Amino acid sequence: MGEPATKEPLSLEGLQASGNLRTGRKHTLSILVENKSGVLTRIAGLFARRGFNIDTLTVGPTDDEHVSRVTLTVDGALHPIDQVTKQLHKLVNVLKIRDLDPTDTVSRELALFKISADGPQRGELMQITEIFRGKVVDVTKRSVVVEVTGTTEKIEAFESMVRPFGLIEMMRTGEIAIARGRGET
Repeated sequence: MGEPATKEPLSLEGLQASGNLRTGRKHTLSILVENKSGVLTRIAGLFARRGFNIDTLTVGPTDDEHVSRVTLTVDGALHPIDQVTKQLHKLVNVLKIRDLDPTDTVSRELALFKISADGPQRGELMQITEIFRGKVVDVTKRSVVVEVTGTTEKIEAFESMVRPFGLIEMMRTGEIAIARGRGET
């Protein structure tokens, strides 16, 4: 059975024999859909029926007003992802699906953090925000709201650094992703 960093193919039988039905690979699916009501419900329903938990889900317009892009991330074994993508292709409003390769993809996430900060803590918090290239977007006497954009790992690292200050509230957008280079969308 292949290790995650190798190109050796993994088989479902091998995964079942080892008792590990997950490859550990996060799948980022980029799905072009017709911009019509109910499409997102049908896509989410398909994943729910297959027992997949969608980790992140973002939807936005494309350069064509009649087409939207759904970007979702899931963790799962390779074969069930193939089955789900085949079923997604059968949905009337789905135009194109792409399972983006993490090594050939640029992905970003946006997060807002409301952090308790008064007195001497505020300076230290500002330094951490600067290190992470964050942006202070709101300040009150007792709290600061910071915007951070970057990879999921960067967002999680920032969260762990500011949690000791007193994390009041946090909101994350979920990942958006695009393939590198001039390849197809």
